[in-house]
Amino acid sequence: MNDSVYTQLLDLACGAFLLAAVVVLWLRQLSSIVRAFALQGVALAAVAGLLGVHEGRWDLLAVAVGIGLLRAGALPHLIRRALAAGTPPAAHHFTHHYEEDVSEARETQPLVNVAASLLSAALLTLLAYAVARPLVELDPTPATSALPVGLAVVLIGFFTLVTRRRALAQVVGFLLLDNGITATAFLAASGVPLIVELGVSFDVLLAVLVLQILTTRMRAAFGGTGIDDLRELRD
Repeated sequence: MNDSVYTQLLDLACGAFLLAAVVVLWLRQLSSIVRAFALQGVALAAVAGLLGVHEGRWDLLAVAVGIGLLRAGALPHLIRRALAAGTPPAAHHFTHHYEEDVSEARETQPLVNVAASLLSAALLTLLAYAVARPLVELDPTPATSALPVGLAVVLIGFFTLVTRRRALAQVVGFLLLDNGITATAFLAASGVPLIVELGVSFDVLLAVLVLQILTTRMRAAFGGTGIDDLRELRD
């Protein structure tokens, strides 16, 4: 793979990676948000794979495969299972409980509306490019030139985490944040050792399993996963 093709493919993968994070902010249906997150996992795996092919490192290729299986497969599957646990049976389509469960499958009342969220994503991306400029100038390579994308996804993931009311949407925000940190590590240091990535991935998998249990308990106790319901714990 020559440098020109490598640069174009890396830019394409990083663009898809950033776009998936912005799409998460735009969407309201939780099932669609999970699909966007899965596509971001594919883009992150592509970034790691391209770095591995360009540098001839088999360990990075193994990491890319692991990222694809975990972040585009296992984690979205776990979130879908948690989401499906709140889906009512077809026989109750016209009941009041069904209407409540349908609203549970959507992020209906985020703290920031869609237009403001997209504007914030644009501003956070500009901030990431401004902050990363000195780092890029230290060693201007195709990988480091894409470093602002990883930082932008970190900021967008944190923004998603703090502005969503549904627990599952916040889980996706947490995972976006982790994807951004992983992408930043890949682009800044041309990847991380396989054992380190495995350790981090298992930690993330454990965190998602715990969050899945918590959201199931919240739904059983409060009938939903809106964080406003937790205010009842003060009484």
